[in-house]
Amino acid sequence: MMNKYESFSNVAVIGLGKIGLTLAAVFANNGYKVFGADKNKDVINSINQGVSHIKNEPGLDQLVLNAHEEGCLWATDSNSEAVSQSNIIVVIVPVLVNEVNDIDYQYIDSAVQDIANGIKKGSLVIFETTLPPGDTQNRFGKKIEELSGFIMGEDFYLAYSPERVYSNRIIQDLQNYPKIIGAFNNKSLELASNFYKKALNCELIEVGSMETAEFSKVAECVYRDVNIALANELAKFAEEKNVNISEVIEASNSQPYSQIHSPGIGVGGHCIPIYPYFFINKGLNKGLTPLSRKINDSMASYAISKIEKRINSLKNKNVLIMGLSYRENVKEPTKSTTLLLINQLREKNVNIFINDPLFTDAEISNYGATPLSIKDKMILEIDVIIIQSFHKEYNDINFKDFTNCQLIFDGRNKLNQEEIKQLGIQYERIGGI
Repeated sequence: MMNKYESFSNVAVIGLGKIGLTLAAVFANNGYKVFGADKNKDVINSINQGVSHIKNEPGLDQLVLNAHEEGCLWATDSNSEAVSQSNIIVVIVPVLVNEVNDIDYQYIDSAVQDIANGIKKGSLVIFETTLPPGDTQNRFGKKIEELSGFIMGEDFYLAYSPERVYSNRIIQDLQNYPKIIGAFNNKSLELASNFYKKALNCELIEVGSMETAEFSKVAECVYRDVNIALANELAKFAEEKNVNISEVIEASNSQPYSQIHSPGIGVGGHCIPIYPYFFINKGLNKGLTPLSRKINDSMASYAISKIEKRINSLKNKNVLIMGLSYRENVKEPTKSTTLLLINQLREKNVNIFINDPLFTDAEISNYGATPLSIKDKMILEIDVIIIQSFHKEYNDINFKDFTNCQLIFDGRNKLNQEEIKQLGIQYERIGGI
């Protein structure tokens, strides 16, 4: 069945996570036959039944169902099979950092080897995974050449176009954000641009090289990390001067050239805590970029120190962290500040509880904390609450039910501090007075 379609209308999407599946579904709804590949057999089975395994992504369920019913989207656990059926290959396999912040290529290296084993002459390979500058050509393009025997720019074409989307609004962002494209040569750029014009129907920004496109995506993340670090530094100084940083930021940002971000208990997710190391580990190891990483990762410790100043010792206290996810309304624990809080609180002999409506009790337990429902009578024994990610479900919490709570640390500046104080509970945050 797979071979009955003309190959130039076929696209392989390697990696069917949140972004990969959304890309595959959008491509399939815009006139392409899409062969998605992922190593998770449960993911494959779900997609081949027309069901998205990704939740909380508006519009994705319907796109996957539509593509399935139209016979335009199939999934396989073989990267090579998907590649062999296609002439356009889009790679969205994660590159992460390990525990000591060295770049971890294991997943994408394996995928590239599969691509080289399945690639056909004349194919276009586009990397969307965020990468250190130079990797598309020097690490992956050359590996495909080595394993396939094809010549880059002649037998296969190569481009880089970074994903630039935000969880819970990926489809919207794909339409609204310009698509940056860099390519190995003019033919590669022409093929990639023509593909994205049809596949996404969005504005394109063609840049002079793949390295420029790679650099631009990492630079976006470094900018945000540095800006947040600045906000955190200003917030701490504002506390010393008895100034409310939220008012400062609102006032300052009324001038269009001021765009100070919000301070907070930490920075998490797949992007901001990870991608700056793509520069740091390639030589940018002095200056604002590494310093910002240190500042933002120190905010969990700073928050704990502020709590201890208010209630003295945390030893044997019952502390509830609200939110395992790195941010609100997303089920994603990668680099979550909660993980830093768990490690540091454990060293202080704290009884750690976590509530997160997006995770099961078993999933929470895997992170070394006790899951706690807001309806559990154990909330009567909680001494301290730390707001780490403020999910929409938390809007309806009545904190007066926490009758033993001494302090709420509002790590995301979401609560009305006067209302908390009226309950007889101390209130603390980053940059507050």
